[in-house]
Amino acid sequence: MPFLKRPQTTEPLVKLWDKKAQKCGPHHTVYSVNGDQYTGEWMDNKKHGKGAQVWKKTGMIYDGDWRCGKREGYGTLSKTDPETKEYVRVYVGSWRNDKKEGAGTCFYSPSAFYEGQWREDQRSGWGRMQYENGELYEGEWLKDKHHGQGLLLLANGNRFVGTWSDGQKNGHGKFYYLDRGQLYEGFWVDGVAKCGTVFDFGREAAVRPTVYPIPKVCLQDSQAVLMEAQAYFTEDKEKSTETMIPSHIVARQYVP
Repeated sequence: MPFLKRPQTTEPLVKLWDKKAQKCGPHHTVYSVNGDQYTGEWMDNKKHGKGAQVWKKTGMIYDGDWRCGKREGYGTLSKTDPETKEYVRVYVGSWRNDKKEGAGTCFYSPSAFYEGQWREDQRSGWGRMQYENGELYEGEWLKDKHHGQGLLLLANGNRFVGTWSDGQKNGHGKFYYLDRGQLYEGFWVDGVAKCGTVFDFGREAAVRPTVYPIPKVCLQDSQAVLMEAQAYFTEDKEKSTETMIPSHIVARQYVP
């Protein structure tokens, strides 16, 4: 009778050894060839669960949640201070697909930080940014720029409240000159005030009030004037970056 070879029931030793080498579950520190190290949980040979990663070249450390080898969930990113050699926080918050996503706080320096919403490593959504020069912006963001409704508080106390687009004032807004007791309300294009009204506001409490108060000026139809000016500058912005106010918009409808 011919010899029948029985099918092999056990896996080859190479596959068995490979399975045993696969990291799964909690592990002690695992070192890479470049000096990086990871301490934490694994699944299918990938960082998964709770763990801390140290990058030797940059001196950065991440301690938090992992999913399939990438930072995802909640975690803290820190870096080494060159003077004290201690770790200082860089970002604390949510992650997704190895990027900042969701709510979190980023520390740019001891006096500058952002707290708010993130999307794909960029400030997007509602957030508050404290700058090193003392300025504060609170409002909407899109791709790391002011975009939407927001408040900019200057270091001297003056402030702008209104609409932003691509990091600049665009649309209706109010600029409060609290140091001299005045308020400008009007329409802006690419950070430049184009059409509006200046009147006294809190002049009695101003640090450096103007010598003379601004006389009251009334418009017969203020809404019509503002709508016409806005339409003009919106259309003109598409044609040229330099615009001039038409004489018929400035001169008409004013009464003493």
